[in-house]
Amino acid sequence: MSVLIRRRQAAVPPALAAGGLHPVLARVYAQRGIQGPDELARGLDRLLPADALKGMETATALLAEVIAQGQRILVVGDFDCDGATSSALAVRALRLLGAAEVDYLVPNRFEYGYGLTPEIVAVAADRRPDLIVTVDNGISSLDGVAAANARGIRVLVTDHHLPGAELPAAAAMVNPNQPGDRFPSKHLAGVGVIFYVMLALRAHLRAAGAFGTGTGPNLATLLDLVALGTVADVVTLDHNNRILVAQGLARIRAGQCCPGIAALISVAKRRQGDLAATDLGFALGPRLNAAGRLEDMSLGIECLLTDDPARADELAQRLDGLNQERRHIETAMKDEALASLEALSLEETADLPVGLCLFEPHWHQGVIGILASRIKDRLHRPVIVFAAAGDGQIKGSARSVPGLHIRDALDAVAAAHPGLLSKFGGHAMAAGLSLAEDDLPRFREAFDAEVRRHLSADDLHHQLLSDGDLAADELDLAVAEALRAGGPWGQGFAEPLFDGVFTLLGQRIVGERHLKLRLQPPAGGQALDAIAFNTTDENWPATVAQVRLAYRLDVNEYNGRRSAQLLVEHIEPC
Repeated sequence: MSVLIRRRQAAVPPALAAGGLHPVLARVYAQRGIQGPDELARGLDRLLPADALKGMETATALLAEVIAQGQRILVVGDFDCDGATSSALAVRALRLLGAAEVDYLVPNRFEYGYGLTPEIVAVAADRRPDLIVTVDNGISSLDGVAAANARGIRVLVTDHHLPGAELPAAAAMVNPNQPGDRFPSKHLAGVGVIFYVMLALRAHLRAAGAFGTGTGPNLATLLDLVALGTVADVVTLDHNNRILVAQGLARIRAGQCCPGIAALISVAKRRQGDLAATDLGFALGPRLNAAGRLEDMSLGIECLLTDDPARADELAQRLDGLNQERRHIETAMKDEALASLEALSLEETADLPVGLCLFEPHWHQGVIGILASRIKDRLHRPVIVFAAAGDGQIKGSARSVPGLHIRDALDAVAAAHPGLLSKFGGHAMAAGLSLAEDDLPRFREAFDAEVRRHLSADDLHHQLLSDGDLAADELDLAVAEALRAGGPWGQGFAEPLFDGVFTLLGQRIVGERHLKLRLQPPAGGQALDAIAFNTTDENWPATVAQVRLAYRLDVNEYNGRRSAQLLVEHIEPC
């Protein structure tokens, strides 16, 4: 796959230049559209107001009524990290706010599928809830909400996914993406939505005198969960989400997080005191997700709910074991997928469909999303990976590339071919769907045709957006620390990436699959270390004198010593 490195271009606005920032950091911010220091503020007082969310008044009145009457509340979540953190936050917050009976239920991916289905409502009914609160799902659960209504169970939907043409007949609904909602940010994760609902509920109860002369519980104690779910769900880190994540990270670094998150940090071998947003996404999130992919997300939710450190450690160890098992399954599936593509000339991708669909009946339903992401990264085109779901049905997990809104593409296919898709839903970059196995050939053709309508040949090149080069005197620890502290970085607010030509002084393989480099910066300067993770370049030509890199400048900590190092994203000989 060819790689194009393109440099961002943006002048540093005067207000940003005058803000006392390191010039490199000011340049990076400018290239992400930041105009002044106000957009970098991280105080909770800068959060968007909760009452701007449509349906909030109805939702909080409903919750307050249920709490006042001592009725049962059942939280129904999703089986990913956002769903787990949303469920744990809802249970913790409702208990803090005076709910006497709160429980949770998360559908098993393999038995019930996603969302509030009529089948999961039947299971929920055994617990005799008076109110079901959905978190990170529900906006498309028309039949499930109807089934709950038929049983006399009211439903409060809290979700962030894009709605369909029809909305469920819920008693209340909060979703920044529902029609008519004027909340300025449309990028809240599911955990962000339920956090806002709890903030509004506290304000409602406070106004009603529920806390006497006090202000009520400190819900900022739950921001560790908000940060984890927001980063792990790969939602856009707009200003509002950056505040939520930065505040949650600050609490985690200060040791003020729930025992479950502390235990996950420990098993992931990360340093809690300087945890970064990337650690939430690449170390903690996958371990929680492993429960939903291979077993039952209840294991992950229990880890986030327990206040017993010993119990949290036990559950985190089990989650870590599941994550290792997930990796083995994923590797085997990836090898099979790549082998099946060899006949289509993997390295000469002109013969591949632009919208790629892969299916093997024995593939694991819980891992197809990760496999789709891996193949998408390698081939840089939209990929859907399917697994058998029983009764002649297959389930697919889709991942997209810039230029194609994958949920809209599925919507277009469904509109052009009525009855082809059993169901679908998702976001711009990720989606899920179901269809009959016999219809897969027809869907493959329709999906590829729809993708070709939107993507050109240039869109199929992997592009790295660089913040330019760094001078030799900028490749130091001070700049690396400034960049690390300048986040949180993530989706839509990309971690700084630079490019440049370096003299190659030495190279070796470490840890069996990582390429360690010793480099000389351009125009002199002090030599420094670099590492390219998960590479197979053991036979890198010894005659190469210079290499062009796309890299991140990071802090390396070893034996108590801190130094600057380059994390290599792309390497090619000059």
